[in-house]
Amino acid sequence: MSDSLAEQPLPRKALLGAAALVCFALLATLGSRLTDVGTTSLPAAEAARTRDLVFADQPDGSVVISLASSSAAIQVLEPGSGGFVRGVLRGLGRDRKLRGIGPDQPFRLTQWSDGRLSLSDPATGVNIDLGPFGPDNIGAFASLLEAAPQNLPVGTELSLLR
Repeated sequence: MSDSLAEQPLPRKALLGAAALVCFALLATLGSRLTDVGTTSLPAAEAARTRDLVFADQPDGSVVISLASSSAAIQVLEPGSGGFVRGVLRGLGRDRKLRGIGPDQPFRLTQWSDGRLSLSDPATGVNIDLGPFGPDNIGAFASLLEAAPQNLPVGTELSLLR
């Protein structure tokens, strides 16, 4: 037992076998990337429905969601409600503020032909796939695709989300 592990060389055949395996894996990956052999791909989804939306904070803490095309309000998030929608918008609003972009440009909500839902900010190029956040959170945004314009109480003024 005078031999330590540091003094024993690694078997040459084992090293050559490991090197051959690594080379084969790299060549197989490169070959499949270049020729698309052994790869699968899904057809690109197309936008099935889109809506450009503007979100406006109110002095009482509510958020008015309106259509960018007509400025017609489609939903009002009362204070303390719509936590997921508010959280997503805070993140997007912060990104706009860091880039020096004002809140006047709308966000785009898109339902794709494969059923996915995404919210994008054309002003910054940020796109958020809402699928991983679960069905309840997806539903919060999906309802905005179907929502009809509402009448706001007299005296309600829209101040864009900051």
